[in-house]
Order: sequence, then C-alpha cells, then structure tokens
Amino acid sequence: MQLKKGQMENAVIGVLEFNSIAVGIHALDSMVKAAPIRIVMAKTICPGKYVIIVTGDVASVDASLTSGKESEPGCLIDELFIPNLNEQIIPAMERIQRIDIWDALGVIESFSVTASIEAGDTAAKEAQVKIPDIRLAESIGGKSYVKMIGSIEAVEAAMRAGVKVVQARGLLCRKVVIPQPHPDIRPFILQLRSDYGDK
Repeated sequence: MQLKKGQMENAVIGVLEFNSIAVGIHALDSMVKAAPIRIVMAKTICPGKYVIIVTGDVASVDASLTSGKESEPGCLIDELFIPNLNEQIIPAMERIQRIDIWDALGVIESFSVTASIEAGDTAAKEAQVKIPDIRLAESIGGKSYVKMIGSIEAVEAAMRAGVKVVQARGLLCRKVVIPQPHPDIRPFILQLRSDYGDK
C-alpha cells in the first residue's frame, strides 16, 4: 500500500541509488510492496543511474529500504537513512518550500544526491536557516546542490556543518556564501516547482 502526500509527517527519509535503471525500477516496486511509504522521487539521473527517495514512519522506511536493497544485490552504489529528518528537507526537494526572507545565501554543491540531502539536513539542524531548494541531479551531470538563506551568522554556521558532512564523504564540489545577494537574483534563486511549469 502506498500512502498519499500529506498522510504522514516528513520526519523520515530513505534513499537508494542504483547503477542500473532497470534494477532501480525493480527495487522501487519491491519497496512499495514491502511497506506503506510515500515515494518522494524515483527517476533516472546522470550518468545512467536510478535514484529512489521515500518517506514514512521509521519502521516502514527501514523495511522498504531493506526490500529495495535485497531485490537486486550488487547494483546499489549509495544509500541514506535519516530517521529524524528536518521538516524543511522534503519540501525543498519537491520545490514547494516558499521562502519569504531574503538575507545571506549559502550554496553547497556536491557530487552525490545523498550528500546534498544530508548536508541540507545537517545545516538546518545546526542553525536557524531556511532551505528553499535541494536540486538532485536534474540535468547537472549527476551532481546536486542545496541552498540556504538566513542571517550571515546563521548561514555561515549552517554551511560549516553541511560542508563538513560532504567533505567527510569526499564529495564536495564547491561551496559559496553571499552575504548580501542582489535583489535582482531572488526570482532565480527562490523558484518553486510551479515557476518551472512542472506538475
């Protein structure tokens, strides 16, 4: 049984990344059959990989991940399980997180889907920042990035925590902090899914 959007708290996340698209699709089916989870994302990413992101209660996500990993052994290249996820992270991935403030801006760019999710979660738990966007391997060569906005002190603290997580995995591409971003770039930084015409 698959739960619908809004039926649970987005407090848990599970991610599996496979080196085969066909295997990823098979794993996705196994995961949904194993437990009542919500699929946040399931898609092909560059270069020819497949990523699955699910949420639900702790036991369901754990069971779902186990089933997905066991469906096709040997093809899993990365995984992530966070049982106490910051509430901003899934809306940021779904690009539905509306942000009203415009203050200092931080961006962490990584070579992995899971690294940016973990960096965003760590950053949001470290300091009072807003996470407007976590972009995962969409036409960017398999890379990902997370944006954060807040006071310069909060952004710098959040960035240090998030960067440390990504660096520890050897997956940091670049990081940047902009203390006073120009207002003209705001519409390009805080785009929601609807701004792209996505469904």
